[in-house]
Amino acid sequence: MAFTVPLPRTPFDGGTLQWYENELGWAAADSVPVQLLTGLRFDVLELPVDAGAAVLSRMDLDSPVALMGLRMRLLVAAGSADELPGLLDWLEWGGIALDLTAIGAGGRMTAPPPPGWPGSRGAAAWLRPPVPGREVEPTLPALAPFGHSAGSGGGNSPDLVRLVDAAATECHRARLLRTNTPHANTQPLAFS
Repeated sequence: MAFTVPLPRTPFDGGTLQWYENELGWAAADSVPVQLLTGLRFDVLELPVDAGAAVLSRMDLDSPVALMGLRMRLLVAAGSADELPGLLDWLEWGGIALDLTAIGAGGRMTAPPPPGWPGSRGAAAWLRPPVPGREVEPTLPALAPFGHSAGSGGGNSPDLVRLVDAAATECHRARLLRTNTPHANTQPLAFS
């Protein structure tokens, strides 16, 4: 008697993979947790939550924003990750220790559960979710010609230069505030 071994079962993700692929048209890897592939429809600007919250309070962004632990992930136009080092140098932030990174082509981002779906504590979550049936690209900050808005869809997305400058400023400010405690008062704050 020959034994048949069934094919391995793929882990059940509750339909998250299908939601991203079918509703949004985003490329995703079938893994647990589901991973969104960056560099195709969007890149990710990643920074600490405290700095990210300050950026969101300063700027009017229409683009999706996700949280993962103590990190905030701002979705930006595909190709923006390659521009980050040059932009930081141009904005005179080069050489300064900032907790600001970008995930671009070939990268992955943990997919938060779709809006309204249950998630587990400490897992990725949408702070500003993407909207199904609406193209996300026009709402993403991108490099734009001087004096023009970044989004071609009439959204409120700022150009990538202004977003990176605000993010770098808030990352630096947050780092100074974290290290400038009463026990280690090493740096006077000189922000206006």
